[in-house]
Amino acid sequence: MHQQSTRTLQDVRTTLTPDEVIAAATTFFARRSGIYSAFLEKQGPGWASYRGQGGEEIALGAQRAVDGATRVTGSSYMFDQQVARFLSTLPPAPPLAQQPVLAAGDAAREVTGVTP
Repeated sequence: MHQQSTRTLQDVRTTLTPDEVIAAATTFFARRSGIYSAFLEKQGPGWASYRGQGGEEIALGAQRAVDGATRVTGSSYMFDQQVARFLSTLPPAPPLAQQPVLAAGDAAREVTGVTP
């Protein structure tokens, strides 16, 4: 098993815009104490990477969803706890509406208009 196999990708949905998420992350990671601080290294529309102690990298992406919320994903090899802390500071978006679960016969009627 290689060292990257336990790497995690964390994600949340928020009411902030992608630009607001990146700005909040830049402030959040720069204010961490000592070995847990990280500073903006690269940035583009809807994404940023941060470099921390020992060259550790944090990668974040933020993209507007169809429902108006922003989906934010973050990943880091060793700073997973700091990424989770940052994501927990974002105002949550309302939950997605659940689609009704259809029985097999209902699904057939909905697609074909014919009762099985």
